[in-house]
Amino acid sequence: MLRQHHPIYNWSFGLLCLSSLLFSASFNMLIPELPAYLSAMGGAEYKGLIIALFTVTAGISRPFSGKLTDTIGRVPVMAVGSIVCFVCGFLYPVLTTVSGFLFLRLLHGFSTGFKPTATAAYVADIIPVSRWGEAIGIHGLCFSTGMAIGPAIGSAITAYYSINVLFYCSSLFALMSIVILMNMKETVKIKHKFSFSLLKISPNEIIEGRVLPAALVTFLSYMGYGVLLTLVPDWADHLGIANKGLFFMTFTISSLLIRFVAGKVSDQYGRVKVIIVALFILGVAFILIGYATSVGMLLVASVVYGIATGVLSPATNAWTADLSHPDRRGKAMATMYIALEAGIGLGALFAGWIYQDVISNIPLNFYLSAGVTFIALFYVLVKRKKLMKKDRQ
Repeated sequence: MLRQHHPIYNWSFGLLCLSSLLFSASFNMLIPELPAYLSAMGGAEYKGLIIALFTVTAGISRPFSGKLTDTIGRVPVMAVGSIVCFVCGFLYPVLTTVSGFLFLRLLHGFSTGFKPTATAAYVADIIPVSRWGEAIGIHGLCFSTGMAIGPAIGSAITAYYSINVLFYCSSLFALMSIVILMNMKETVKIKHKFSFSLLKISPNEIIEGRVLPAALVTFLSYMGYGVLLTLVPDWADHLGIANKGLFFMTFTISSLLIRFVAGKVSDQYGRVKVIIVALFILGVAFILIGYATSVGMLLVASVVYGIATGVLSPATNAWTADLSHPDRRGKAMATMYIALEAGIGLGALFAGWIYQDVISNIPLNFYLSAGVTFIALFYVLVKRKKLMKKDRQ
């Protein structure tokens, strides 16, 4: 009866959400500890590359993962992403030079280049169109739970044991994500066997033009996230937060809570209206993070940031699904994620370049992030009528 009235609550969707939670926790538990780990190896000047390199390969792999998602199937592509996380967790303790570490960050990026693309397409396959916003919100809630518990668990493991134990735990979480995927039913009806010819990508297979408005908003709004991932560990430490994962846990919890209703709101009132509100809150959040002078202020700012992302992410993801063609859904999701990774990567690069390990430079990064976010807001407001017309189609 529950399934009849609430078609998004089914076994496949539940497995998908649990797998995404474990996958998210797997790579997010490393983030708070990597800046200090790189500094200890003598690579403090490369902190901006921790996130940037990760997003480079994630972005490069998106066209391939999008094509493979539409040809060999959603489940195999999801499995590849989890396998990469599993392997990298064991390699971090082995490659202990700065160059080895940076190489691993490049390799690790393939994980998010594959799994989220296929996962987003899988969600759109198994959920009714009228419930996409709600379903993506719930799935995002599970993914964000991994983001919340990952950094906190990672910092605790490093404090009580060692960073190498943290790397092995990251692999364990990825392994559990893979095991869950083995029980999932494929949704692609006409599948092709993998061949290397499928890895040949022509220019028209990289970007899905129908979803460019959603991709542009995603790109601009996620530049600040790259800044946040790069600088918040040092900013939190400067303000007196012992557990560097606390900021991430706080903003993710607030994001989780708002996601219970955010997806339904975008289904009811339209993606564009919800995105306008979310972008405004996001810009304010970056200003508050940069202005923070105490632990309390930073945590309040993290709550506001969580609310903004909890509203924005399901809306932009569902908007991408709305604009996409069913036969090119993998390509459409890949386009959106290319924009996401490009935004995060560029944000991280500029953050590292401006920061230069000088704490007083951190606020400027967040104020600039707010400016870029307001540019995205201005774009949506100017194009509002045209975008809302597409929103209703």
